[in-house]
Amino acid sequence: MLNRSPGRTIPVAVSARHVHLSQQTVDRLFGSGYVLRPRDPLSQPGQFAAVETVTLVGPRARLEKVRVLGPPRTSDQVEISYTDERHLGIEAPLRLSGDLRATPGVTLEGPNGCVTLSRGVVLAIRHIHMSPADAEEFGVTDHEVVQVAIESAGRSVVFGNVIIRVSPDYRLELHLDTDEGNAAGVGPDTRARLVRA
Repeated sequence: MLNRSPGRTIPVAVSARHVHLSQQTVDRLFGSGYVLRPRDPLSQPGQFAAVETVTLVGPRARLEKVRVLGPPRTSDQVEISYTDERHLGIEAPLRLSGDLRATPGVTLEGPNGCVTLSRGVVLAIRHIHMSPADAEEFGVTDHEVVQVAIESAGRSVVFGNVIIRVSPDYRLELHLDTDEGNAAGVGPDTRARLVRA
């Protein structure tokens, strides 16, 4: 029997397909010395959705207007869903952000050129960002694997294999991809609860 923890709930966010780019790749796609322009701040401090978008070109198809997130990182990373993977014709592994070992690549097209990545395409593992204080309150630790329950009209679901990610720089939020968010009927005010076995 699953036990939904009483008390504090967790905000839920759906993370649509997006790319994180190094400054070198930004320069090649948008022009030398190009600076990404913030469009909207993201929930995690210092992160933003940029005005800029790129096109992903896979063996089977293309995905246009894929949002670039900023600021630039040290490595290029492309985060897609299972549906996107099948559309593009790419087999990407489930990974936490930043874990790019043995990942496939893809071609990125921008207004100033194109770049073919040799690696960097992942399916993001569902995860919860927490501060150390949040982790203490919920009684969990960094990289612990948990379950969460989302209750929505006609689409309530329990997700397993959710990774806890703890950092002083994080703000509390459960991140799902678009396939997972649609399956659970996630809306702007959806909340989740940790589930105890």
